Amino acid sequence: MDDARRLWTLLEPLHAVTYFAPEARAAADAVGLKGFWMGYVAQRAAPLGAVGPEVAWASFHSFHRDRLRRALPDAWALASPATCLGARLAGVDATLRRLLADLPGGVDSPAIAEAARLAGEAADAADMAGRVLAAANQALPRPAPPHLALWQAATTLREHRGDGHVAALVAHDVGPVAAHRLKIAADESSDGLQESRRIDDETWSAAGEELAVRGWLDAHGALTDDGRRARDEVERATDRAASGPWRALGRAGTDRLAGLLGPLVTAVVDAGAVPYPNPIGLPRP
Repeated sequence: MDDARRLWTLLEPLHAVTYFAPEARAAADAVGLKGFWMGYVAQRAAPLGAVGPEVAWASFHSFHRDRLRRALPDAWALASPATCLGARLAGVDATLRRLLADLPGGVDSPAIAEAARLAGEAADAADMAGRVLAAANQALPRPAPPHLALWQAATTLREHRGDGHVAALVAHDVGPVAAHRLKIAADESSDGLQESRRIDDETWSAAGEELAVRGWLDAHGALTDDGRRARDEVERATDRAASGPWRALGRAGTDRLAGLLGPLVTAVVDAGAVPYPNPIGLPRP
């Protein structure tokens, strides 16, 4: 496994507690955001400012417009982007303090401080040309507490990878719904993507038919050999686009960060804070 993919599987679970932890949901509720999806959309889009649903849809890529229109712009009347950014940090703070409490030193451990420093160096080194969500997160002030600085770096790096993944999908003429169909066919996510992304049956079926015409899916919706090759090429392109921060950090720094992240990720995964399989397609570390 190359460095870009290896570090993604280690950093993404730390970021993903934002989506799944009860503390994160409670923090969103506390500032007036209504329901899981409004909280998700508003907090993820908040670094961009008070954007409308079309900008969020273009940036997120993998959602039906209607899902985002149900959250934006209404969310900004309930909580400003700055308030949403504060809420997501508050949720992450409470979550990580709980999940990492049994590790030596908890969130105040020297290991977390060192991991935050190394991940921060990688995030600062990331090339943001053409990566809107990543750039918006990179531009945010770095939180002082090391566990929050680590989370912020992990978030910047995952959006950097995500922006590159969207570029790879666009280059291969794979739209949002087709991308979900490929992910499920490759056993990289659950069948709940259609419901969670609010994609109607007609659109879902049309994406499958399009991939079948291209020879990527068979009559049962499984990947063909051509489909697997195409899917693998998208993933290789994604890894290549995400490799810059790790080249900048260097072999020793990258390996050291991976070692420091291991116990943290184990604590998060063992606590069930991130489900597997999950709607974001994250493989188990």
